[in-house]
Amino acid sequence: MKFFVAQAVSLSLLLFVIPQVAEAGTTMRTGGKAFAPPAFASFCAREPRLCRTGGGSKLVVLQPEKASELQQVNRAVNARIRERSEGADDWRVPTAYGDCEDFAILKKQELLKRGWPASALLLTVARYRGEGHTVLTVRTSEGDLVLDNMTNSVRDWSRTPYNYFARQSQSNGRRWERIDGARQI
Repeated sequence: MKFFVAQAVSLSLLLFVIPQVAEAGTTMRTGGKAFAPPAFASFCAREPRLCRTGGGSKLVVLQPEKASELQQVNRAVNARIRERSEGADDWRVPTAYGDCEDFAILKKQELLKRGWPASALLLTVARYRGEGHTVLTVRTSEGDLVLDNMTNSVRDWSRTPYNYFARQSQSNGRRWERIDGARQI
């Protein structure tokens, strides 16, 4: 009986959590080197562990508990940190307030603490309504998912309103790659 209850719970989690995270979708197709955001180098000098991406798994198999963990981290950081523009571009791990890249950095830190591989957690820059915007891209078996301070939903990157142009390289987090479009998985 315990087996059937466990199976029913697993199935209901699978049916409930994964559709809320994303419809299986797309991965970012990269096409060569890109310039890192100007404040990225000084951030990496202060926080080298948060700039690393090499080694480990290149993507995470998105099981229900992993999908739930993404939702939890995205919501918790969005609720804990207040949105506030810094004026000058200054990438930091926020404690009480920050702007978009600070939210993305804290989400990356939280997922690393939970054992997620650095190579699957990539800081990513885009344009939205004429302004620069930074999100955390998570490489998964269900496509590249975005954790964003502008929504509590975790979504496939290609189903967001942004024009993406660069992200951290999976093999060397101090390098950035140009995003050239989507690839169906």
